[in-house]
Amino acid sequence: MSCAVRLRTGNSPSSITNIYDKLLETKSLRHGKIVHQHLLKNTSHNSPILLAKLTRLYITCNELDLASRVFRTIPYPQRKNNVVLWNHMIRAYAWKGPFDRAIDLYYEMVESGVTPTNFTYPFVLKACSSLQALQDGKRIHDHARRLGLESDVYICTALVDFYAKCGCLVDARKVFDKMYDTDVVAWNAMISGSSLHGLYGDTMRLIVQMQEAGLSPNSSTVAAILPAIGEGNQLSQGKTVHAYCVRRSFHSDVVVATGLLDMYGKCGCLVYASRVFDIMGVKNEVTWGAMIGAYISCDFVSEALELYNQMLIGNGICSSPVIIGSVLRAWTKLTDLSGGRRVHGYIIKAGFDYSLMMGNTLLSMYAKCGTIEDVVRLFDEMGVKDSVTYNAIISGCAQNGKAKEAIVIFQEMQLSGIKPDLATMVGFLPACSHLAALQHGACAHCFSAVSGFTTETSICNALIDMYSKCGKVDIARLVFDRMQKRDIVSWNAMIFGYGIHGLGKEAILLFHDMQIAGLRPDDVTFICLLYACSHSGLVAEGKKWFVDMNQDFCIVPRMEHYICMVDLLGRAGLLNEARSFIERMPCDPDVCVWSALLSACKIHKNIELAEEVSNKIQCLGPESTGNFVILSHMYSAAGRWDAAANVRIAQRDLGFKKSPGCSWVEINGVVHAFVGGDQSHPHSAEIYRKLEDMLIDMKRLGYRSESSFVFQDVEEEEKESILLYHSEKLAVTFGILSLGSDKPILVTKNLRICVDCHTALKYITIITKRKITVRDASRFHHFRDGICNCGDFW
Repeated sequence: MSCAVRLRTGNSPSSITNIYDKLLETKSLRHGKIVHQHLLKNTSHNSPILLAKLTRLYITCNELDLASRVFRTIPYPQRKNNVVLWNHMIRAYAWKGPFDRAIDLYYEMVESGVTPTNFTYPFVLKACSSLQALQDGKRIHDHARRLGLESDVYICTALVDFYAKCGCLVDARKVFDKMYDTDVVAWNAMISGSSLHGLYGDTMRLIVQMQEAGLSPNSSTVAAILPAIGEGNQLSQGKTVHAYCVRRSFHSDVVVATGLLDMYGKCGCLVYASRVFDIMGVKNEVTWGAMIGAYISCDFVSEALELYNQMLIGNGICSSPVIIGSVLRAWTKLTDLSGGRRVHGYIIKAGFDYSLMMGNTLLSMYAKCGTIEDVVRLFDEMGVKDSVTYNAIISGCAQNGKAKEAIVIFQEMQLSGIKPDLATMVGFLPACSHLAALQHGACAHCFSAVSGFTTETSICNALIDMYSKCGKVDIARLVFDRMQKRDIVSWNAMIFGYGIHGLGKEAILLFHDMQIAGLRPDDVTFICLLYACSHSGLVAEGKKWFVDMNQDFCIVPRMEHYICMVDLLGRAGLLNEARSFIERMPCDPDVCVWSALLSACKIHKNIELAEEVSNKIQCLGPESTGNFVILSHMYSAAGRWDAAANVRIAQRDLGFKKSPGCSWVEINGVVHAFVGGDQSHPHSAEIYRKLEDMLIDMKRLGYRSESSFVFQDVEEEEKESILLYHSEKLAVTFGILSLGSDKPILVTKNLRICVDCHTALKYITIITKRKITVRDASRFHHFRDGICNCGDFW
């Protein structure tokens, strides 16, 4: 039909109306715009009827902006009386979005004096469901009640769906129970709401009640319950539903088949998921996304990426944001930054908007790949953030050594009005552990208790780790004892906590309690146990447990166990035995095993063996700067300055850079960091004066600086000055100045505490009459009354 030919200036409104009726039948947008241009030029034809038909045409053609523009030009009296057109507009926005426009239009309709009908409410309630706009939905429900429409079956079904999707299942059930006639659609709304929130038991009870009411589940019912079965990992029930689908011929429906393969994937039954996928005649983008997601859930990441390529190349299906999110998860699992960056580039080139889900997935990918700069940049670019966004960046910072940044972002999250959830606290507590930020950790504990999170095993495990690493192993034990349910991680965390505090006997007793409780230790348990023995000088016990691990518990030692044993023997001065132990290993020792022996050589000043071990490390290829530093320090302590310089040159030539010693102390919830000789702190002058005053008192008590631990060829007086301003001494002194005289001081250091600082802190506890705790890279040192609990064994 060529509408342009028929349009003339003299056309009557009735003839144009007939043209519009034909346009509505054919949905011809191009011809509709031609007619619209004619109306704009000939305003005498702009009758309310014609404008209403033009609005409907644009709605039919999904041109909602044009529809709204024409709708606004309809004179107010005629627009007010055309409730059908209002319903058309609200329905269009409720289905296509923006959903908030549907709600706004409803309120405008009511305020204009237009009385909604029973067709209005299902549309606007659908928009409320999509936005999770609970308050708006309740207000609209009240409007329907006042108009006497609450008993309408369509409105009731929409209300059930709305309340269920907003998580108000009790309210949904109240509406449902008051319905005079509950058809399959109403039951499906109730069932899908329960399934949506992962309530497997409630979902299956509703299915039974539905059948008892004389109604048979249809394909929509099956599609609704499959997610709950998958989330509940109820494979046998899923197979039963699959059989029902085959009997009723539902399995050929693409929605049901997609739900079945998704369910099998979530239940870990990838073979069945693949079979369903392979026999499907029709596959849409949701189907491909579900199959890719199933591969990823079952850790078949490479296969997932192959399927994605097959989808793009062989089937012509375009990537959707959901599929892109799944592919990003695959690269995240592989910690493949280059692959993740390629997907990010595709997102930008394809013009995908940064949805909240996609932004969060990108954040998680960059965080797990360790590129925190990208995480922070992306986080700042995201306009909308939720708890998942903050959880990704907080845990990413904590896992990549940016604990202070994690604490700052956690505070920003609270100020933004987003309430931390369980995952937030699980990610935040390790940041407190890393910095020994006890006050932040204790506040997190209080918040978790008030929020009901402390009933969760994962939170309690994080609290045990936090308190142990903040020097409060006694509180860690209280948390452990009060746990409702303990898993293997709980026991391992507590054993390790005792180990880092040098409480080896307590660790062994807890290990026995673990066996009495009926829990079988795993390989990590023995790493924690051997570590505890090593740091408590329990050589005989460590040897026994290493043998029993294999003989009694059938656990084959891995490299970490061998490292613990070398460390145990080396710390005890049994260097030759440690060397023989390495040579008898059934596998080739790696750099870490030899490094443990090299550290022991430093403790016991055995330069000859250290040189031999260092050569072996060089042959294997050093992994870090630590081994160079140890050997260089040993040469310096022996006065072999040229040899020390040669080691540092080799270190530099290989591109290794020594990490500077850094110490932290928490004062009133603020973490202060210091490096050796640091004068950047606002209170540096005061700190230096206090240190110099204490040095005089320390010398009176017999302190003499350990100048052999200054690894520079300088005069004795300068060596004493260098030692005095080590980072741990600066942090302790600031704690003395800032905290009350009865307050203990906890300092964390990124490296092993030096011998001179260890000696000096004993004297400082006598002078200040307070307890000082230092957590170094190896263990805790609790200083009190001139004694350290490590017994100079670290």
